[in-house]
Amino acid sequence: MALPTRVGDRIGHLIGAPAGSVIACDTTSVNVFKLLSAALALRPGRTVMLSDDGNFPTDLYMAGGLATLKGADHSVRVVPIEAIGDALDGSIAAVLLTDVDYRTGRRHDMAALTKRIRAAGALAIWDLCHSAGAMPTDVTAAEIDLAVGCSYKYLNGGPGAPAWVYVAPRHLATISQPLTGWLGHAAPFQLEQGYRPAPGITRMIAGTASIIGLSVLDSALDAFDGVDMQALRAKSLALADVFHDTAIAGCPGLERLTPANAVARGSQLAYRFAHGYPVIQALIDKGVIGDFRMPDIMRFGFAPLYLSHVEVARAAGLLAETMREQPWTLPKYQARKAVT
Repeated sequence: MALPTRVGDRIGHLIGAPAGSVIACDTTSVNVFKLLSAALALRPGRTVMLSDDGNFPTDLYMAGGLATLKGADHSVRVVPIEAIGDALDGSIAAVLLTDVDYRTGRRHDMAALTKRIRAAGALAIWDLCHSAGAMPTDVTAAEIDLAVGCSYKYLNGGPGAPAWVYVAPRHLATISQPLTGWLGHAAPFQLEQGYRPAPGITRMIAGTASIIGLSVLDSALDAFDGVDMQALRAKSLALADVFHDTAIAGCPGLERLTPANAVARGSQLAYRFAHGYPVIQALIDKGVIGDFRMPDIMRFGFAPLYLSHVEVARAAGLLAETMREQPWTLPKYQARKAVT
């Protein structure tokens, strides 16, 4: 029963969060809903949730669903990321952003944006799904209010692994969330009729924890013991450079979307190509697991804990070979699958 907080603290160590401010629970989508609702409660009189038009769709879906539940006076405002600062006004309760753009791999200036958001009186909520475990992240130094993330990407928890929530210590005494399930109760096994929120971060849990999923994730996090996150970041960038230099030499038709500037990118590379979907399917048959994002984006992620430079160079070579020999034109690679 202690796994949610124990695993949460281990994740917290990787994102610069103090003990007792992160808990592993539920899914990313559910946690986004909880944090947005909590932010609205912490900022009474403010009724707008602000986000950018490149944010991951589930984040925007959950914000829209919450606005519908709250009524006609609540809304979601979506603007280009460059316009976030100018869109801040007294109506904004929370700004929901993702540290690394899921399609392009562009990394936003989290600290600078958070400073502007908080100066406007709003709460900063960051989605760290594409950051945690791949690069140094410091939610404390950036003065982030709330954060959410998954564990099935760079944290190696596996498909469907529990997500997690961060609440800055300054908000823990007053934060409330709408999914008041029994494990968020102050005394769940007393089985009281009324709900009393648990002290601290535990109140952010809704339902019964996924013990099997948390156990696997707890074990997966052992791989980070003693790892210098700065060194991990350096390897991530080096792997991406090896891949790009090898791939681009043999793939003149690719358009790179991910910034070349190391500061402005996450741990992935994204390329635009008109036939990106069948190319990815053909690559998977060769043992290179990339993915496709609409409308024409091929995405390659680099998990620096266990990928080698040799493996990455070979993968890039297979991409060049696939682009050159065009096996992706075969009908079996054209058929769209449910998971891309």
